[in-house]
Amino acid sequence: MENSLPEPTSVIIADDHPLFRSGIRAELDRIENLNILGEAGDGEAALEMILEQKPAMAILDVRMPKLTGLDVAEKLFESSCTTKIILLTMHKERKLFLRALELGVKGYLLKEALISEIQQAITAVALGSYYLSPELSSILVDQIKPGSELEPDWKKQLTPAELGILELIADLKSNDEIARTLFISKRTVENHRVNISRKLGVTGTNALLKFAVKNKSLL
Repeated sequence: MENSLPEPTSVIIADDHPLFRSGIRAELDRIENLNILGEAGDGEAALEMILEQKPAMAILDVRMPKLTGLDVAEKLFESSCTTKIILLTMHKERKLFLRALELGVKGYLLKEALISEIQQAITAVALGSYYLSPELSSILVDQIKPGSELEPDWKKQLTPAELGILELIADLKSNDEIARTLFISKRTVENHRVNISRKLGVTGTNALLKFAVKNKSLL
C-alpha cells in the first residue's frame, strides 16, 4: 500500500463515466483502511446510496446526470448527513467552489490531477482537514483593481493575531493545524474564530471560511 488511514474509513464513488470510476477505484484500492462501499453513475443513485449506507466520505463528480455533485451535497447538507464530500471538477469554477464551501464540502479536486492527488485528498479529509488541488488556487483570490490600495474597514477591526488566523483559515487549515502552526491550543483557535466572526458579522456553516477565501488576496 502506498498510503494508509489511521482507522477504517468507508467511501462511495459517483461519476457517470465507468472508465473514470475504475481509475478512481484503482487509486483508492492503494489506500490501506479505506473500504469502497459502492459506485454510482448518476447523482440520484449516489444520493440514495449515501443516505442508505452512510459512508464516512463520498467522491462526487460535479457534472452528473439527474443530480449534480453539488445538488447531492446540498441535499445531504439539508439532511444533516455527516458524510464528508469531495467534489471532482474539470474546470476552475469559482462560483461553484464558493457554493461548495457553504455546503460543507471538504475537498475540491481537479480531474486532471486526480491520479497524483486523490490519495492526498482522501487522507486530508479523513483527518478533518480540507483539500484543494493546487491548480485551483487561483479561484481563491479576488482580483484587486489597479490602484485600489485602501485597506478595507473589516481588516482594521481585527488584531494582528486574528489576521494571522484568518490567513490560515483562507489556506484551508483546520483548527488543529492552526493550533500546531501557531503553538496555541485548539480552544484558543476556536475562541479567535468566534471573535473574528462576530467582528466581521458572518454567521452560518463555513461562513468564516468562505469570507477568508474570498478575501485571501487582502490578507
